[in-house]
Amino acid sequence: MSMFDGMNVSATGMTAQRFRMDVISENIANVNTTRDENGDVYRRKTVVFNEKSSLNFGDTLYNSLNVYRPDGVRVSHVVEDQSDLKMVYDPSHPDADENGYVMYPNVDPVTEMTNLIDSSRAYEANATAFNAAKAIAVKGLELLQ
Repeated sequence: MSMFDGMNVSATGMTAQRFRMDVISENIANVNTTRDENGDVYRRKTVVFNEKSSLNFGDTLYNSLNVYRPDGVRVSHVVEDQSDLKMVYDPSHPDADENGYVMYPNVDPVTEMTNLIDSSRAYEANATAFNAAKAIAVKGLELLQ
């Protein structure tokens, strides 16, 4: 594993966490959205990560030699949370049903903010690892002078 592999792994982690922060921000922005473009109630979204795997010749060679070569992480897909929606009694709301209840998204702002902090910390950890690998590379180049 070269030092550039380490930087690549950290970069994929930063990219994945940035995408996760975007999805969390979308959830927070839609906390009171009772209707989307299709007329349905907005549902909370979560991001699923998988190990990134590339199928190029170099990776196949390393795998055949039983040498571990990490590829990083990637966003596999985004999943809609199918838990129950919130029903709030508000007969004056335009989206209220015949009993006066409005269906609100299954988004909990406290949970979303906790997930946002978690994602932010993971991003920072990847950025720190990337910068450490970069500093090692720079120091190695300085030694060659």
